[in-house]
Amino acid sequence: MAKRNSSNDSKSEKEPWRGCYYTLEEIQKHNTSQSTWIILNHRVYDLTKFLEEHPGGEEVLREQAGGDATENFEDVGHSTDARELSETFIIGELHPDDREKVQKPTETYITPVNSNSSLWNNWLIPAIVAIIVVLVYRSYMSE
Repeated sequence: MAKRNSSNDSKSEKEPWRGCYYTLEEIQKHNTSQSTWIILNHRVYDLTKFLEEHPGGEEVLREQAGGDATENFEDVGHSTDARELSETFIIGELHPDDREKVQKPTETYITPVNSNSSLWNNWLIPAIVAIIVVLVYRSYMSE
């Protein structure tokens, strides 16, 4: 069962789930369409009401139900909006004693849309290569 700390700081007001712990055994029981819980970065999410709304389909979430979905969540590359929405489904945290039993959370690397490296990699370098190819082709064809 969940245990709650009795702290009255501003963090617990913004994040009422802080200090509410669930064991891995308890989380694993919530792997049905009637109750779907997952673990992301040691936080516990109740996604039962979100199953039908998930853009990737209900099956994707159901496959991860009752377990740690951190790696799969990060691999998909969810948007900032999706990450913010996910915060509304947090119900607690994985109990510290069980954290060793699941894989360690991976760090999140989000590249900003206005990143200069993204501009170079996605547009400028391919454009320059295309221009060079056209010039070489024209030079070859004019001979």
